[in-house]
Amino acid sequence: MEMGAEEFEALVTSVLDELPDEMVEGLDNVIFLVEDAHPDEDLLGIYEGVAITDRGQYGFGELPDRIMVYRLPHLETSETVEALRHEVRTTIVHEIAHFYGIDDAQLHELGWA
Repeated sequence: MEMGAEEFEALVTSVLDELPDEMVEGLDNVIFLVEDAHPDEDLLGIYEGVAITDRGQYGFGELPDRIMVYRLPHLETSETVEALRHEVRTTIVHEIAHFYGIDDAQLHELGWA
């Protein structure tokens, strides 16, 4: 599947807008970014930061946590726009879960991974 960077970023924004409020309301000091691919690994997305369950004193002046969504791996795994939206949503929910301190084992148990 092919999709330009701007169109993919718009799709990611649309998926974020459709997520339940309960999931995104607590995302304090988190930014979402879209890049073509991770420089070292074959990933669909990654959470870079400190999960809220692991934070000690967290306050003013902290750099934002980042959730990266990688365009090219998503396009390689999807044949239709609907499949792409589903995969992007799964990736975003997965990375948001890491922000909330949910690890991969728990994600598998919950059916999110």
